[in-house]
Amino acid sequence: MQRLDSRDPGFATAFAALVDDRRHSDADVARDVAAIIADVRARGDAALADYTARFDRHAPVSDADWCIGADVCSAAYAALDPDLRAALDCAAQRIRAYHAAQVPQDRDYTDAQGVRLGAVWRAVDAAGLYVPGGRAAYPSSLLMNAIPAKVAGVERLVIATPTPDGAINPLVLAAAHLAGADEVWRIGGAQAIAALAYGTARIRPVDVITGPGNAWVAEAKRQLYGVVGIDMVAGPSEILVIADGANDPRWIAADLLSQAEHDPAAQAILITDDAAFADAVVAAVDAELALLPDPRVARASWDRYGTVIVVPSLADSPALANRLAAEHVEIATADPDSLFAHIRHAGSVFLGRMTPEAIGDYVAGPNHVLPTGRRARFSSGLSVLDFMKRTSFIAAGDAALGAIGPAAIALAEAEGLPAHARSIAIRLPR
Repeated sequence: MQRLDSRDPGFATAFAALVDDRRHSDADVARDVAAIIADVRARGDAALADYTARFDRHAPVSDADWCIGADVCSAAYAALDPDLRAALDCAAQRIRAYHAAQVPQDRDYTDAQGVRLGAVWRAVDAAGLYVPGGRAAYPSSLLMNAIPAKVAGVERLVIATPTPDGAINPLVLAAAHLAGADEVWRIGGAQAIAALAYGTARIRPVDVITGPGNAWVAEAKRQLYGVVGIDMVAGPSEILVIADGANDPRWIAADLLSQAEHDPAAQAILITDDAAFADAVVAAVDAELALLPDPRVARASWDRYGTVIVVPSLADSPALANRLAAEHVEIATADPDSLFAHIRHAGSVFLGRMTPEAIGDYVAGPNHVLPTGRRARFSSGLSVLDFMKRTSFIAAGDAALGAIGPAAIALAEAEGLPAHARSIAIRLPR
């Protein structure tokens, strides 16, 4: 863990290094993923079978071994502990309500020159959702990806999830039932992304692929963008907490570790104007780590990437936060809106002492699939728009074309495109 003070002479250099540290995977991942994609494109299901046996120690034989039926997902949902089922229902309801308000409206109007203009929004035909298996099998992520797709109007929602050693996570299947998934395939890794993008004899291709995954999954999505749409190239999780000394240090320590426990390459950063409070949080992190059943991942993340920054005033924090453009930003102060007004780059912001980031991971409603690696400077979290596209339309009659056509002709001729000009001019009165 490193500690920085904005008043130190070397702060600018150290902070720039923090901003520039992307924690990317190495070039070997890109090379290996390219080979897997090429193999799946060439050999289809045979390649999937080989990779599934190799990486997941699971050897599908029949169609039933490859695809999990809707009845199995329904049974998994029905078999849940009632309290857990109620929690899953609560999350789904709140996610669905929030995203329903994002559905854009079509436009259709006629302007002053008599030209009819507008745009219509349409969902993609098919979306693929990657759901990690093993330690990172999160039903919450399934809901966050699948529900916006269904709200957008996607007719075919395809889930790909690995089943290491053949083990199926019943909570993931229950979430798939609740979200209305149409297909659930027992495949994972870069090979699953390739299969969703190109299709195989068993699996029809999709138009958009979303969902979290490891470095190989993220790299496969990056390489296949253009063949399919993707939500984003996600990296290790991040949290930035802006907190004053009036907070309970244990609360802030727990908030920092809530993201550190995701991945050894996750990053947790605290900005505070109180040096004694910073000391207390660092001590509390050690105490909270001791309470975790297995602290190794969170400890590795905190030791390598954890950072505490002390500033003279929290009024200085938005400028630093905007450079970091973190996935999650907590503002744990009595008046969070005064700082939030100056936050321009963040995936999602959590306002006030009683709004831990973890509430947004499950039941608040806004999507928890958010840009990482400083990409919040130019991108947003997952929404219904990631599963939709806009088609504009134009309709001009005689008078309307006569009103705007001459300007178009002049521009076409200036650009040296005479056929463009003639296609307009030939319709106009001499």
